[in-house]
Amino acid sequence: MTDVAPSEFRHPSRYVRLDTILRLRWLAVLGQIAAVFIVSQGLNFDFAVVPCLVIIGLSALINLAVQTIFNPMQRLEPIYAAALLALNIVELAGLLFLTGGLQNPFSFLFLAPVLISATALPVRLTMALGFVAVACASNLVFYHYPLPWDPEDPLVLPPIYLFGVWLSIVLAIGVTSLYAFQVTEESRKLSDALAATELVLAREQHLTQLDGLAAAAAHELGTPLSTIFLISRELEKTVPEGPLTADLKTLREQATRCRDILAKIAQLSAAGAPFDRMELSLLIEEVVAPHRDFGVDINVRIAVAPSSEPVGARNPAILYGIGNILENAVDFARDAVEVNAWWNSDTVEIVISDDGPGIAPDMLRRIGEPYVSRRPSADDGIRRGMGLGVFIARTLLERTGAKVSFANRTFPDHGAVVQIVWPRSRFEAEEPVGESTS
Repeated sequence: MTDVAPSEFRHPSRYVRLDTILRLRWLAVLGQIAAVFIVSQGLNFDFAVVPCLVIIGLSALINLAVQTIFNPMQRLEPIYAAALLALNIVELAGLLFLTGGLQNPFSFLFLAPVLISATALPVRLTMALGFVAVACASNLVFYHYPLPWDPEDPLVLPPIYLFGVWLSIVLAIGVTSLYAFQVTEESRKLSDALAATELVLAREQHLTQLDGLAAAAAHELGTPLSTIFLISRELEKTVPEGPLTADLKTLREQATRCRDILAKIAQLSAAGAPFDRMELSLLIEEVVAPHRDFGVDINVRIAVAPSSEPVGARNPAILYGIGNILENAVDFARDAVEVNAWWNSDTVEIVISDDGPGIAPDMLRRIGEPYVSRRPSADDGIRRGMGLGVFIARTLLERTGAKVSFANRTFPDHGAVVQIVWPRSRFEAEEPVGESTS
């Protein structure tokens, strides 16, 4: 089956646009200015306004400098994105130092840069930012200016409460960032797997379309070759015997040979040829044939049914999907693989089973998800495969209207069983269902 390398559909590094981080930093600047003026002018609380505005002004100047020097649309290397997020944490720590430390309710904003990192940057950088945030929060427990408050009724928070605030910030940074990372990683894996599916389907469609291109070439080349053949034959009759006669004879023979080759191509590839639509038994045989020489017996059983055998379009998605599942069965089988097919007036069903170890119970519910694989590692310690094969097969088959289910054989038998069921109307559709036309 078609192999897909990770580099063909995804990039191993993660990049964030500079414009995204700059927008977040400008939003922070505007929010901080608003908070300073509301607290100082609206609530009439006394605190170090000028130093706070200096920190906010420096942040704005950094934004302007970065936005001017660099293209905001460029994607940052993860280390540079992490540096800007770390700068956010330090700036926030400076403002909190001047406005009450962890007593300030805005201290929970330490969580924001770490969350952004968890969704967009590698784990090691997210952990580093988490340590920076925790270190800043820890220092603010002991070193900070008083919280802006009414001097006639000062707010004094007990140390145990401040410890609870610090602990809640630390736990929020750890737990929430871990949750955000897992959700984002699952989404990223699914996106990469779907990209791999599209790539595989595009390749299979390309191979199928080669038949049509061959037919078109045979048709277009047939006329000029016929003209060459006729002219060479006429010249051969009129030219006197000599060296030129032998050359004309060779030219006519080669033109005849080209015509014969194109005729064979046209017979195999012309629209409406038998291979454009296939009976179920022929489809199964085409899928099974490449896997017969691997030391595993493949037994094909076509059930006798009262209705006529279903005939469907030669769909690359179906061929690849069934082929990939069959390949897995051959890989894990000990001695034999069974391919059973039956149909009635409403459904078409193919069941592929093997006599291997079967599917582990903890994998049975997750089988068919991307990056779920139990293939053994090679001797060199490198794990073969990305766990995408079954996911791609299942996705392609479900696009054609099939329902794919996985199970194990009933005890005492052992081995995996994959059932593929189509509504007969979908299987026999004139156009291949589920293929992309782009």
